[in-house]
Amino acid sequence: MKIISYNVNGIRAALKKGFIDWLQQANPDVICLQEIKATKDQLDLEVFKEAGYPYTYWYSAEKKGYSGVAILSKTEPTHVEYGTGIDYMDSEGRNIRADYDGVSVMSLYLPSGTNVARIEHKLKYMADFQEYINSLKKELPNLVICGDYNICHQAIDIHDPVRNKNVSGFLPEEREWIGAFIDSGFIDSFRYFNNEPHQYSWWSYRANARANNKGWRLDYGMVSKPLEEKLSRAVILSEAKHSDHCPIVVELSV
Repeated sequence: MKIISYNVNGIRAALKKGFIDWLQQANPDVICLQEIKATKDQLDLEVFKEAGYPYTYWYSAEKKGYSGVAILSKTEPTHVEYGTGIDYMDSEGRNIRADYDGVSVMSLYLPSGTNVARIEHKLKYMADFQEYINSLKKELPNLVICGDYNICHQAIDIHDPVRNKNVSGFLPEEREWIGAFIDSGFIDSFRYFNNEPHQYSWWSYRANARANNKGWRLDYGMVSKPLEEKLSRAVILSEAKHSDHCPIVVELSV
């Protein structure tokens, strides 16, 4: 099972940059999208069907042109869960989950901490999300939580850890949370296979950051421990350029 996660920074913009051709070449079984910035009725769903993804599930934010997540699938899930029941985040369209036989796949878009108020908002959600997942794992132990976590875990995951130590996305409390999240029963699939530095999934549009590989690894495929023996591959697809993020891949032998 090949799962891709991609913060597209606007699905309509990505479609204009060749997203469909890329999707067909990448050929995942399931793709999790974040920051779609569109509602279902703003999209021509036929283009996804023609690309081999007849099952598309969209969970948009109430605010137009903001946030939102989606899952596109070659096969029909047994169940799709929209949101988490955490109302202040569900209104921002940040979680959608598709259940299949043997594995459940979630597309997650954690908020960024653009100011003090949003950092508090983010930290509250992180705590509430952890509680939600602790409970969900009892029902669905085989979880893959893909998405933009908006956090770099370790110094290896960011191009300038010293200068960014007080910047949201690399704050001590954010890094501590994602470490605790992993310790609660998850595997950072990319680091399971690759411990090399300079591996990033997001680059600022400013100062030629991507060309100079001055990036951050914000996107993760977190795989629950019971699936460890089925993990076969995890990579970052840095050559895909439809967004300021790039896609990540997790492959399971399920």
